[in-house]
Amino acid sequence: MTRWIATAAGLVFAVSAPTSVSAETLREAVAAAFATNPQLAAARARQEALAETPEQARALGRLTAAGGGTAGYDRFGYGRGGIATVSATLPIWTGGRVPAAVRAAGRDVAAGEEGLRDTGAAILESVVAAYADLLYNQQAVEVARVGIERLDAQVAEARSRFGLGQATQTDVAQLEAQRASVVANLADAEGTLAIVAAAYRAIVGRPAGTLAAEVPSPVRLPATRDEARVASIADNPLLLQQRRAAEASAARIAQERAERAPSLGLAGSYGYGGRLGGGDLRGYDAGAVGGVALRIPLLTGGLVAARVRQAEANNRADRFGADAAAREAERGADAGWAALAAAQGRLTANIEGLRAADLALRGVRAEYGFDLRSTIDILVADQSLRAAQLAVARSRGDVLIAQAALLRATGRLTVDAYG
Repeated sequence: MTRWIATAAGLVFAVSAPTSVSAETLREAVAAAFATNPQLAAARARQEALAETPEQARALGRLTAAGGGTAGYDRFGYGRGGIATVSATLPIWTGGRVPAAVRAAGRDVAAGEEGLRDTGAAILESVVAAYADLLYNQQAVEVARVGIERLDAQVAEARSRFGLGQATQTDVAQLEAQRASVVANLADAEGTLAIVAAAYRAIVGRPAGTLAAEVPSPVRLPATRDEARVASIADNPLLLQQRRAAEASAARIAQERAERAPSLGLAGSYGYGGRLGGGDLRGYDAGAVGGVALRIPLLTGGLVAARVRQAEANNRADRFGADAAAREAERGADAGWAALAAAQGRLTANIEGLRAADLALRGVRAEYGFDLRSTIDILVADQSLRAAQLAVARSRGDVLIAQAALLRATGRLTVDAYG
C-alpha cells in the first residue's frame, strides 16, 4: 500500500517537480549520517568504555603482584640504605563478590548496548525528518517557479487578448497581481530552503543536493497494529535497556550481600635491604613471608545491611521502570501506527485532489479561450493547483516521518531499514 502511494504521488507530482538522475536518496543520507555523526560516535566511545567494566570486575578475583622500594640516609652513622620488596596476592574465595560484580557489569554493558541502539535510531529518525523537510521545501520552490512560468504565459495571453479587445485591463492586472504574490512566495520558499538545508547538513554531515522524491517503503515495516505492538514489546531498545538495568541491579543485591561472607586468599612477599657505608655496600638478610589470608566480617555498624536494603530498593525501582517502559513502548507502537495510517490517508486524498486540480486548471484555461470562463476562474484554479501540489509534497514527508517513528518504536529503525 505504502509503495503504491509513493509511486502514485511521484507520477502526479511530476507535473511540477523535475527528476534528477544524480539525486541523493534517503538511504545515502542515512548511511552518511550513521558513519559520520559526532553524537553517535561519542555514544559509541562511551559504550566502549562501559564494555571494559566486566574485565575490571573479573580482575578482582585474579592474581595481583606489586614491587616497591625505599631509599634514604640517616645521621647516626649508618650511611645510605634502601629496601626492595615484591608482594603477590591470589584470591581463592571471595564469598560471591566477584561473580556478582561480573554479572552486574555484564548487565550494565547490555543495557548500554540497547541505549546505543536507541541513540542510533534517534539520529536516524532525525535524518528522516530532515530529509522530509528538505524535500518538501525543494518541491515548494519548484512549485513556485513553475507557477510563475505558468502565470507568465497567462499574463502574455491576457495582454494579447486585451490588445484584441477580448479582455480588460482589469484581467491583466489580476493576473499580474497573482504573479507578484507567487514571486513573494518563491522568495519565502528559497529562504526557508536555505535554513532547512543548513539543518540537513548539520545532521547528515554534508551539504544537500537535489533529493530523490521517490523513497521506497522501509523494510520490516509492521503490516498490522498487532504486529507493531508485539515487536515493540520484544525489541524496543528503551524497554530492553530498562530490563537489562533491572537485571544489573538484581546482581548488585547479591554483591552487597556477599560483603557479609568471609573471604580467603593467598598472600606472600619477599624483601631485601642493604646500606652503603664507607664505600662498601652491605646487605641485610633477605626476608620472605607467605601464607593464607582470611577475612571474616564481624561487625560493620549496619553498613552492609543498609547497602543491601538500598540495592533492593534500586532493583524495585528498575523493575517498575521496566513495567513503565513496556507501557510506553506499546503506546509508541499504537501512536506510530495511527500516525502512519493518518498520513497515508491524507496522501491518498491529496493525490486525488491534485489530479482534480490539474484537470480543473486545464479545463478552465481551455474554456477561457472560448470566453466561457473569467480571469477569476483561472486565478482560483491556478491557486488551487499550487495548494494541491504543496499538500501532496507535505503529505509525502509526513508519511516518511511516521514510518520512521513506527520503526523506532518497534526497534527496527536501523541503518539497513532503507536498504
